[in-house]
Amino acid sequence: MTSPRARLVADTAIALLAERGMRGLTHRAVDAAAGLPPGSASNLARTRAALLELTLTRLTELERGQFADLDGTDGASPGASRDALADGLARVLHAQLTGDRRRATLARYELALEATRRPELRVIYDEAGRGFRRAACALMAAAGSPDPAAHGPRLVAFAEGLMFDAIAGAGPEPGPGELRAAVAGYLAGVQPRARPDTAPARRAPRKGPQKGPRRGPRRGPQKG
Repeated sequence: MTSPRARLVADTAIALLAERGMRGLTHRAVDAAAGLPPGSASNLARTRAALLELTLTRLTELERGQFADLDGTDGASPGASRDALADGLARVLHAQLTGDRRRATLARYELALEATRRPELRVIYDEAGRGFRRAACALMAAAGSPDPAAHGPRLVAFAEGLMFDAIAGAGPEPGPGELRAAVAGYLAGVQPRARPDTAPARRAPRKGPQKGPRRGPRRGPQKG
């Protein structure tokens, strides 16, 4: 999204979604909140559907920027990559739950529900989701996952569950340390660290010389 006006309209729409919900997002409300002349938002996005698509596209752009920092695991050992992934993902999740990024996360939940009713919005939402899952598969492969194609989507689902529980669920808002422990626990469950075998090697039973079958004393020919 290269136009400054388009970014302003979309960012304002994100804030309105977080503060007022889907019903509070209108072209007129965006113009007023952004300090733009009346009709500015509708010039960029003529219909409500177009305004929602513009907003979701901007949200995807922002979130990709947040998660781009997690790509620095190439060339590291699986153990080091897994530690780096736990640190990085915990940092990103904490950012998504606090400050301005928290508003963006709330707005995404509003758009996710709306996408279930609008096929044109569903297309954008699903394509964004596939992109995040592909990135998660690459991260899990770098972290040593034996099945990144399965573990990548599960990592996304795990992260989404943490965020939803903290923002819209009944769970408390976790701090950075709690998030780090949760992510590290998930990664350890996917691929436990290899442990050296400290048990002494078992020796095979010692075999003595083989003996043939026992025979009785040899007898000569019998005499009459």
